[in-house]
Amino acid sequence: MQERNEASDGCLFQPSSCQTPLQPVFEIASITRIWLLFILALSVHDTWAQKFVLEKSKVTFFSRAAIEDIKAENVKAAGIYDYTTGDVAFVIPSNGFEFENATMQEHFNEKYMESDKFPKATFQGKFSSFQPDRPETQPVQATGKLTIHGVTREVAIPGTIQATSQRLLAKATFMIKLADYNIKIPQLLWQKIAEQVEVTVEFSYKPQ
Repeated sequence: MQERNEASDGCLFQPSSCQTPLQPVFEIASITRIWLLFILALSVHDTWAQKFVLEKSKVTFFSRAAIEDIKAENVKAAGIYDYTTGDVAFVIPSNGFEFENATMQEHFNEKYMESDKFPKATFQGKFSSFQPDRPETQPVQATGKLTIHGVTREVAIPGTIQATSQRLLAKATFMIKLADYNIKIPQLLWQKIAEQVEVTVEFSYKPQ
C-alpha cells in the first residue's frame, strides 16, 4: 500500500513521469495536423497571389439599326490580370472582328475603325470587389481607360467573374456610343449602323 501511495504522489508532482505510451503519438499527430493546415493555407494564398493571362477570349459587338442588324466577333484579344493589385489590361486587334458580310467587314476596317491607322483597342484599369475564395459568380466592376479609334475615355464597366478549376471567367456587356470615340457614320449608311453598339466580352483567364 505504501509503494502505491509513493507512485501516486510522484504522478502528482511530476506529471511527465505519468504519461501513457500513446501521449507522445497524440502530440506528434497534433503538431503534424497544425503544420498541414499551415502549409495548406500558404498554398491557397500562393494559388491566388499571382497573375493571370487570357487563355480564351470572345468580344462581340451588335448593332441594331433600321434596315439591318450587324454582328461581329473577335477571338484574338490578349490580356493580363494581377489578383494581388486588381490591375487588369487587355488589347483587342481592330482587324480581328469577323463579319458574315465580307463587304461590311471591309467597310468596318477601312471607313469606320480605320484599322491601319488605329490597329487596336485597349483597356487598362482595375477589377473591384472580387474574392477568389468564393465559388459563386460575383458582380464586379472594371474601371479605367478604354481607348478605341485613338480616343481614350474613362469608363466603368459592370460585369461578373467566377473562379472555377484554376480559371477565372469574366463576362461583361455594355454600350458604346460611336460618337464618343470619333467614329463617324457616312450619311448614306446611317440607317444600317446604330449610333451606339452593344459590346459583350467573355474572357477566360489561367494562371501565368
